[in-house]
Amino acid sequence: MQYLVEEGATHREVLEKVRARYGDAAQVLSHRTVRTGGFLGLFAREGVEITFYLKDDSVRETERKRQDMEDEKRKLLDRINQEKAIQEVLSEVRSIKNMVEDGAGRASGYDDEHPTLAALDELLVQNDFSPSYRQELLARARSEFSLDGLEDYKAVEDALLSWVGDRIQLPGDTRAVRPRVIVLVGPTGVGKTTTIAKLAAIHNLGMAGEQAQDVHMITIDNFRIGARQQIETYGSIMRVPVSTVETAADLRKTIAMYKDTDLILVDTIGKSPRDAVRLAEMQQILDACGSGAEVYLAVSATTKTQDMLDVFRQFEPFGYRAVVITKMDETGRVGNVLSALSERDKSVAWITDGQRVPLDIERAHPLRFLMKLEGFAPNRPKLEERYGAIADRQ
Repeated sequence: MQYLVEEGATHREVLEKVRARYGDAAQVLSHRTVRTGGFLGLFAREGVEITFYLKDDSVRETERKRQDMEDEKRKLLDRINQEKAIQEVLSEVRSIKNMVEDGAGRASGYDDEHPTLAALDELLVQNDFSPSYRQELLARARSEFSLDGLEDYKAVEDALLSWVGDRIQLPGDTRAVRPRVIVLVGPTGVGKTTTIAKLAAIHNLGMAGEQAQDVHMITIDNFRIGARQQIETYGSIMRVPVSTVETAADLRKTIAMYKDTDLILVDTIGKSPRDAVRLAEMQQILDACGSGAEVYLAVSATTKTQDMLDVFRQFEPFGYRAVVITKMDETGRVGNVLSALSERDKSVAWITDGQRVPLDIERAHPLRFLMKLEGFAPNRPKLEERYGAIADRQ
């Protein structure tokens, strides 16, 4: 049996020390008051001394518990060290993988920092192409050109421009129905009424590659100040009749009345793409045009890419056939337009670039967009061979 002594300032303090160190294995035999500290018998303080012993079984149990704790601590430390080692190995593997991929990229000519790709990417940024559109073009360049091929800047630029042109979709031929009904929808301020007047003029007069036809214009815009007077003025100048309707029943009746007309153009109310209620009301009215009506969405070329994508999405319920890009003359960049059209997989039917009626409108053509890109040097003869020639604008 093992006897031990513990001292402290108070009886309670000494017991707490003993219990903390030896637990239930400690059995107190006696305690007494003692004097502790001081110097040569001076300044000593009273304290308590407890004498105790440790039970053999309890000692073994306590030792076993202590050993178990030590084992658990050692296992935990070993596990932590193993995890650290694994993380270090994984980090090293990732480092080696990156080195291998970088080396392979350089060997194959797929270097993101190649001067040709960097310069072309900078031009794409200047023209407001979206990040995803640029990444797709550059990825294709890296896959189709070797390192030596990338040294030929002009060849890479020509290829990139052809890829941009190939992604511009044009609507197919329309069905030969009579009357052909064209409806123009879109946000406020994009120039729908002027565009409707231009379409009326080129179809009535047989301009811009269109055959001369009998045309009628209808407007449902009775809310915007001067809207009715504006389209009636256009109609009077072009000698194209104009009707004003307010309800679906009126619209259906008017279309039926002019069923022998070649082309009926419907001008709509400009609505915010976020005004879902108003858009729904207008859609109900336009349902009177019938399932054969061709709906086109007018969007300004000055609209930011994300805003344009929002417009495309909000007007989706109208089932528009293609897009009309207006106000091309008010911006020097068209990357936003091409990015949005590509991302939403939309075709483009017409382009307007001024206020003159009927001159400033034409059918969409890839060259109209490619020739407008800033900083690029399009090879026009080569592009015309690919997409067809276009006449120079006056």
